[in-house]
Amino acid sequence: MTAYLIDSSIYIFQAHFSPHVECSDTDGGDLSALYGFSQFLLQFLRRERPTVVAAAMDESLFCGFRHSLCDVYKSNRELPDENLARQLKGCAELCEVFGISSFGSRTYEADDIIGTLARRLRESGTPGTASIAIVSRDKDLAQLLKSDQDFLWDYQKNLKRTCVEIQADFGVTPAQIPDYLGLIGDAVDCIGGVPGLGPVKGRALLQEYDCLDEIYNNLDQIPHLPLRGAGKLVQLLEKHRELAYLSKTLATIVDDVQCEEERFSVLPLDALFRRPADTDLLADFLARYKFQKSFSDSMVRAVSRLNEQRSQGS
Repeated sequence: MTAYLIDSSIYIFQAHFSPHVECSDTDGGDLSALYGFSQFLLQFLRRERPTVVAAAMDESLFCGFRHSLCDVYKSNRELPDENLARQLKGCAELCEVFGISSFGSRTYEADDIIGTLARRLRESGTPGTASIAIVSRDKDLAQLLKSDQDFLWDYQKNLKRTCVEIQADFGVTPAQIPDYLGLIGDAVDCIGGVPGLGPVKGRALLQEYDCLDEIYNNLDQIPHLPLRGAGKLVQLLEKHRELAYLSKTLATIVDDVQCEEERFSVLPLDALFRRPADTDLLADFLARYKFQKSFSDSMVRAVSRLNEQRSQGS
């Protein structure tokens, strides 16, 4: 059996910014993020019938610990407006309606919460966790894959990649991804890396040396590698050593989060077992967010079918 850890923000923001997802409340206010995320969860639960599942939420934009280390980290993002902030809160509530535990932090990112949950599940030997699926298209999360059974799942593309496939795609092992990003950077998250050092040379270095420490411990050997411009490469590495290590730190997922949310810090792992959808919570949720009747009625029917399916499968 597989434990599923969902990187929720991808599916929330994808719905919010998609021109193909439209939903408004009875006052005409936008509910596209809530609507899109609800459709993702309904489809996911119906198809996968997960037993062990949790969702991680991003609540640390511009206030997480990485921003204290680097003020340009993810500086290309914008804070959500009042409407989207309300919908983000609603998406966490929606997980509870569907019987899925969800977690967020003002200090740590969703990636760190997923990393911590994955480690705790492995260490506990929780039944039903022979493999761990990271439900996300974010390549950085591949560093959390440990066993041959674990996989990173881009749900929309139905693309599942194991450790072997990650190495084939990127030329480095999952464990080397922080070192790789420390070298080449990540423009998506405004992580600098070593200026002038691209993916080809980054892969070559990590195929020769296991990690950033080994690269820097063997700078005198790099000019002898069959790499074009190897001598200049040593100069770049020496000049930008501090930035390389900072970039690796920013790209490294924390797996020992001590979350300020008490229920996460003292989390009993059986809380990750999926519960029946709560129809009373659903009714309250639909009323508070003022969903239109057609959507509310379809949600009630869908949740009822989910509970019937779950009951038949137990």
